[in-house]
Amino acid sequence: MNVFGVVGWKNSGKTGLMERLVSEFVSRGLSVSTLKHAHHSFEVDRPGKDSDRHRVAGAQEVLLSSSNRWALMSELRGAPEPPLAELLAKLSPVDLVLIEGYKRDTHPKIEAHRSETGQPLIALDDDTIRAVASNTNPDGLNVPLLDLDDTKAIADFIASELGM
Repeated sequence: MNVFGVVGWKNSGKTGLMERLVSEFVSRGLSVSTLKHAHHSFEVDRPGKDSDRHRVAGAQEVLLSSSNRWALMSELRGAPEPPLAELLAKLSPVDLVLIEGYKRDTHPKIEAHRSETGQPLIALDDDTIRAVASNTNPDGLNVPLLDLDDTKAIADFIASELGM
């Protein structure tokens, strides 16, 4: 199964990029699922929330995870959060799984970056990040820089990285 992640700090544009990428890959005839990491308790599929946005964008499955619970709904009841590999194994086979979050895991990723957040680039210290999608031209990058709003170019980059 092809897996690629989108990471970044809060308000960096991760969810919007995920939503656009799901739509772009689905429009190319690919089956896509998403897995989103949440840091807190969450409710699933409330209108406007991230999991609902992924589903509306066309994902076949949306698996959402946090330290309190994960869904395709299963209450953890104090048990530790399952590792990413275990969660991926729960998804049905698709052409591509896009992962939002899980920045410490080892799968390939693109970093969403907005200068106005004031946060440093994660890519400077993380070799799993294969490119940065930004609304500015940050210094010191040793990976490709893509326009955060150019969804087609970002999708082309991911497809090339995965040999799709």
